[in-house]
Amino acid sequence: MSKILSADEVEHFRKEGYLSPVRVISTERAAETRRRLEEFERSTGGPLSGDFRHKSQLLFTWVNDLIREERIVDAIEDLYGENLLCWTSSFFIKEPGDPSFVSWHQDSTYWGLSSSDVVTAWLALSESNKANGALEVIPGTHLKEQLPHRETYAKDNLLSRGQEIAVEVEPGSSIVLELEPGEMSLHHVRLVHGSAPNRSKTQRRIGLAIRYIPTYVRQIWGKDSATLVRGVDTFRTFEHEPRPAYDMDPECVAYHKNQHEKSTQRSEKVAANAAS
Repeated sequence: MSKILSADEVEHFRKEGYLSPVRVISTERAAETRRRLEEFERSTGGPLSGDFRHKSQLLFTWVNDLIREERIVDAIEDLYGENLLCWTSSFFIKEPGDPSFVSWHQDSTYWGLSSSDVVTAWLALSESNKANGALEVIPGTHLKEQLPHRETYAKDNLLSRGQEIAVEVEPGSSIVLELEPGEMSLHHVRLVHGSAPNRSKTQRRIGLAIRYIPTYVRQIWGKDSATLVRGVDTFRTFEHEPRPAYDMDPECVAYHKNQHEKSTQRSEKVAANAAS
């Protein structure tokens, strides 16, 4: 029996590759989480940037709490069963008037995972709407195989390699997934998606993308790390991650740095293999 998703919602995800919106935390909890993020940003003199935006569950206790949030993990269990890992988390933040965008792409391009049984929970910590660059998806594209991508390294692309699908997107085929703070969308690893710049003059767009995998999924290149968030991991193909005792716990900061370096090397290998 499903925990929070109805049979129709599960079927919609299977058929269309996404589900939205799903209320998972209160607006008050979202506001408090945003406050803690922005408090850290003020202490460092600027918006969260660089490596700190990725695998953030290793750096901040409040992110580590979010990846384990019961309603989020319940929804993932409804899709992929009870034995679950959080592989990573990434902040996608766009400032008012920021030209940054995310090109049309599939998440699976350079991840190097053994299976497409991967889902992203995109949690809104601010309003996410068409004006400030909400996530857009092209329904049903997850049913295609891995599509060819080209690397643009475009200056304002939030993706590390500026990767974009090397095929034309039919105008009007996308759907904007507008969210209120505390709501999430779910999308499949092969679903084509992207987002436009934040054209708002006053609104930050703050989203936390949490990537979940069943424990049977493995990393093809090397051994990555992940956090067990539910059930048991009998496969042990991922190194289990430590939980920070407090924000910026030195041991976890060092672990985070090491994992980021390994991840960069791994993505280069995957990209080289895809190009060969």
